[in-house]
Amino acid sequence: MSQRLATGGRLIDRSQPRSFTFNGKTLQGYAGDTLASALLGADQMLVGRSFKYHRPRGVVASGAEEPNALMNMGEGELFEPNQRATTTELFEGLIARSQNHWPSLDYDIGALNQLAAPFFSAGFYYKTFIHPRAAWKHLFEPFIRKSAGLGQAPKGADGDIYEHYYAHVDVLVIGGGIAGLRAAHAAASAGARVLVIEQSATWGGRAPVDDDFASEINALVAELAAMDDVQMRLRLMGAGVYDHGFVTGYERLRDHAPKPGAPRHRLWKIRAQQVVSCTGAIERPLSFAGNDRPGVMLASAMRDYVVNHAVAPGQRTVLVTNNDDGYRTVLCLLDHGLEVPLVIDARRNPEGTLAAKARARGVTIRDGYAAAGVRGTKRVTGIEICPIEGSGGAVDTVECDAVAMSGGWSPVVHFYSHCGGKLLWDEAGAFFYPDAAKPPLNQSGAGFVRCGGAANGALQGAEAAQCGGQAGAEAARALGLTAPVPSGPAPEPQAEAPLMPVWVMPLNADYHRRSHTWLDFQNDVKLSDVQLAAREGYESVEHTKRYTTLGMATDQGKLSNINGLAVLSDALDASIPQVGTTTFRPPYTPISLGSIAGEARGDTFQPLRRTPMHDWHEANGVHWEPVGHWRRPYAYPRSGETVEQAVHREVKNTREALGLLDASTLGKILVTGPDAGKFLDMLYTNMMSSLKPGRCRYGLMCNENGFLMDDGVVARLDENSFLVHTTSGGAEHIHAHMEDWLQCEWWDWQVHTVNLTEEYAQIAVVGPHARKLLEKLGGMDFSAENLPFMGWAEGQIGGFDTRVFRISFSGELSFEVAVPAAQGAAFWDRLVKEGADLGLMPYGTEALHILRAEKGFIMIGDETDGTVIPQDLGLHWAISKKKTDYLGKRAQERPHMTDPARWKLVGLETISGAVLPDGAYATAPGYNANDQRNTQGRVTSTYYSPTLERGIAMGLVLNGPDRMGEVLNFPGTNGQIYRARIVDPVFYDKEGAKQNV
Repeated sequence: MSQRLATGGRLIDRSQPRSFTFNGKTLQGYAGDTLASALLGADQMLVGRSFKYHRPRGVVASGAEEPNALMNMGEGELFEPNQRATTTELFEGLIARSQNHWPSLDYDIGALNQLAAPFFSAGFYYKTFIHPRAAWKHLFEPFIRKSAGLGQAPKGADGDIYEHYYAHVDVLVIGGGIAGLRAAHAAASAGARVLVIEQSATWGGRAPVDDDFASEINALVAELAAMDDVQMRLRLMGAGVYDHGFVTGYERLRDHAPKPGAPRHRLWKIRAQQVVSCTGAIERPLSFAGNDRPGVMLASAMRDYVVNHAVAPGQRTVLVTNNDDGYRTVLCLLDHGLEVPLVIDARRNPEGTLAAKARARGVTIRDGYAAAGVRGTKRVTGIEICPIEGSGGAVDTVECDAVAMSGGWSPVVHFYSHCGGKLLWDEAGAFFYPDAAKPPLNQSGAGFVRCGGAANGALQGAEAAQCGGQAGAEAARALGLTAPVPSGPAPEPQAEAPLMPVWVMPLNADYHRRSHTWLDFQNDVKLSDVQLAAREGYESVEHTKRYTTLGMATDQGKLSNINGLAVLSDALDASIPQVGTTTFRPPYTPISLGSIAGEARGDTFQPLRRTPMHDWHEANGVHWEPVGHWRRPYAYPRSGETVEQAVHREVKNTREALGLLDASTLGKILVTGPDAGKFLDMLYTNMMSSLKPGRCRYGLMCNENGFLMDDGVVARLDENSFLVHTTSGGAEHIHAHMEDWLQCEWWDWQVHTVNLTEEYAQIAVVGPHARKLLEKLGGMDFSAENLPFMGWAEGQIGGFDTRVFRISFSGELSFEVAVPAAQGAAFWDRLVKEGADLGLMPYGTEALHILRAEKGFIMIGDETDGTVIPQDLGLHWAISKKKTDYLGKRAQERPHMTDPARWKLVGLETISGAVLPDGAYATAPGYNANDQRNTQGRVTSTYYSPTLERGIAMGLVLNGPDRMGEVLNFPGTNGQIYRARIVDPVFYDKEGAKQNV
C-alpha cells in the first residue's frame, strides 16, 4: 500500500492540512502536496482508466510527463477536464474526479474492451470501418464520435479570467534547476537583462532530491533576486520557441490558490535575443508485460514522492533497471525505512558505485534478468522475473506492492527543436541531444537557442551544473558582453557503469508478453502495435505515429517516443538515427484555451474601435452600424423619424446643401522609402510611381490570384512617401498584406510601412456649400485653381492643423480634411457650429452608399466577393498598360479570367420603380444538373434613390454592357418577380460636373 510517512517531506507543511474530494470521497493532504502525492498518501493507487481498453491506471510520473492521472477538476463554470494530478498543487476544497469510466472507477464496463484486444490492434479503424459503406454514417461514425475524447466537455462558459503579458529581455533561461540558475547568474553577471522561468513551484529542479546542491541553490536564488536586471518567475512554463526570438510562456497564477476576480493563467509573449534551455531530462519507462499496473512507477518519480512529499508509493518495492541511476531510488527508499526485496538489473555484473552501495546494505541484485510480468489488477501484488535473453518464461516471483522502473534518461530538447535546431544520437546514453553546430538561427543567421545541463546531455548533477553556467556565459558573449568561464562548487560525481539499451523485456519476449507491454500508456499503444505497423509497411516514424497513435496523447509522447522509436528501428533492422524522430511542436504541454484568448472574451472578444467623434454621434441620436471593429454612424434619425426617412433626408441635404461625414475609419497607411513607388506599382493595377507630390490617384489592389481585394486613393506626400487610403474594414488586412510581401518576397527593397489609421480623424465636407464652409473658417485657399480635384494641401483651417484632400465618393464637391486625432472632436464641433447657417447635416454610411451608387462608384465587399476582377467592373481605365507586372496581372491573363462569358457590371432599374431585393439572381432559360434554374446575373447593390425618387441597383450580368435596355427577371423571396432593365451604372451626373466645381 502507499502511505504518508511519519516524518520528512521537503515541500509539505504538516501544520497546514488541506481537505479535498476525489470522486466524491473526502481526503486530506498538506500544503505543498500535489494532487498526485495527496492521492498516493491516502492509498489511492487507482486514479483513472486508459483510453481504448479502459485498463486500470495509476500515477506513473511526478511531473508534466504524467500520462495517466488526468482529472476532471472543479464544478460548474470552474470545471475543466484533463488536468494532470502530478502538476496540480493541492488547495483547500479542491474537487477532482477521475475520467474515462462508467459507471465507476472501480467497476468500469468499458474494461470489457480488453477481451476484444486482438481485434483492436494498430490501425484497426482503417481496416474495420470501410465496409459496408452505408454503415459509416448511421453506425460507425456516431459510435466513434461518442467514444472519442478524454474527460467531459465543459457545458457552460469558463468562469475564470485570463490575461497576456509582454516581456523583452536579453537572455531568457527556461528552467530553474541548478543548471538554469547557474546559466542565469552567468548571463546576469555579464550585464545581460535576464528572465529565468520555472514551471514548478520551487527552484532547484531535481537537484534537491538527487544531489547535494541545497545551499548553492538558495544562494543563487538570493543573488539573482537582488539583481536589478533579473526577473524570476515560478509556475511559469516555457511553452514554445518561434522565429526571431519569440517565446511563449504559460504562467499558472491561481491554480494553487483560487481567487474569484483574479486572473487564473497568464500567457507570456517574450522577445529574447538569446534563449538558454535548461529543462532537464525525463526518465524513460521500461517495456515489460504489465508495466501499466497501478503501482508501477518511474524510479525518479518514486523518490520525488518520498523526498518531497513524504509519501511511500509502496512498502515493498522492486526496482527494474538497465542503468545505475535507478539505484538512487533504492538507496532513497532504504533511507526512509522502506523495503527493497530485489533489484532486477538487465546488465551483467553492474559495478557502479551506487550498485555497490545497495549491495552493501543487503539488497539482492539479480543481474542479467528482466521483468517477465507484473501481477495484480488494480494494484501491484508481485513481479515475475526471467533471464534478459529469454522469451518470458518466469523463473521466480517476488511479492511486492510497487515496482520502480528506470530505463535511462532523455534530455528535454523540445525548445531547441521547436525552431529548427538539429539533434544528434548518443549511443552510450541512448538519447537525442542538441547538435551545437546546427542551432536554431535568428534573422541575422546566428544561433539564438542553446541548451545547458541535462537538456544538453549532461545528466550527472555536477556536470549539469557546470554545463548550465557555460551556456549562460555563451549566451552573454553572443550579445557582445564579456563573460568569464563560470565556476562554482560541485560535489564529486558518482562513478556509474554504462547503461544497457533495453527496449523490450525480455529481449526475446513472446507475442503474449509483447501484446501486454505498453509504450503509450494513455492511448493504449502496445509494443506489438509498433511492430505490426512496421510489418505493414509504415517505415516512416511519422507514419507509424499516426497509424498507431503513439505519442499523440496529451503528454505528446514524453514517455513513449524514444521507446517506440527504438522498437520501430529494431523491427526495420535500422539504426535509431536512421529512422529519425518525430517533430517537436509547441506547446511543450497543453495550455488552457483561456490563456490563449486572454482578455479577448465577452465584451472584449472583439474590441470596439471608436473614432474621436464617437461621443458626439452618440449624443445626437445616431443609429450605429458595425464595420469591422468600428462602429460607424448608419444614420441620425430625428424625433418621429424612421431610420429610412433619416437616410433619405441626409442624401437630399448632401446633394442640395451641405453634409458632414465621419470618415476617420478609412485606412491610412504611410509607405515611405526609396523604393516606395516601385513597391506601390507592384501592389496596384495602375502606376503610382508617376504620381506627383501634392496629387492623389485612385487605385485598385488585387491579390496574387488576380481578384480585387481593395481600392482607395493614394496621395503622394513627397519624393519617397505616399499615404495609402484603404477601405474601413481593410486597413489591418492591407497593412499585413504589404508586410507579407516586403518580408517574404521583396525583403531587400527599401520600404517602410506604418498604419496611421487611428492617428488622424478624417472628416468629409460634402455638397454645394462645402467650399463656403471651409472658407468661412479660413486659413487656406480652397479655390479650384489652387486645390483642384484629386489634389491635396496642408495648412491650418480655423487654427487646426489639417491636410485637405480634394476627393469625392459622392459625386459632389467634397473635401476630406484630416486632423490629428486629438483635435478631431473639436474640429467636428467647429464645423457643425459654423455650418449651421449653410444647412449642414451629418450623414451616415447608408447615405454614403446611396450617394456612391447614384454615381456608379463600386464598393469593395458589395460589387466584389473574392471572385471579381477589375475587368468585370468596367475598370479597365484603372489598369496600366505601361506596367509589365503587378500582383495579379498574370492570373488575370488565365483563360477563365479572359472568358468573354464572365458577368460584368451594369446598372439596373426596375420597370415599376421598386427596389430590387439585395443579392437577387437574374434567371435564365433552362435548368442545371441540380434541377435549379439557370442564372445570368445577380444584384450587388440596391437602394431607393431619394435623388431620382426610384429604385436603383448595380449588378453583375452575363455580357451586361452589351445588353443595354434588355429586361431581366429577378425572383424575390416573397414569390414576386421583379423586372429590371439593364442601364448605365452611372445614374447621376455622368459628366462629373458637380465634383469638379
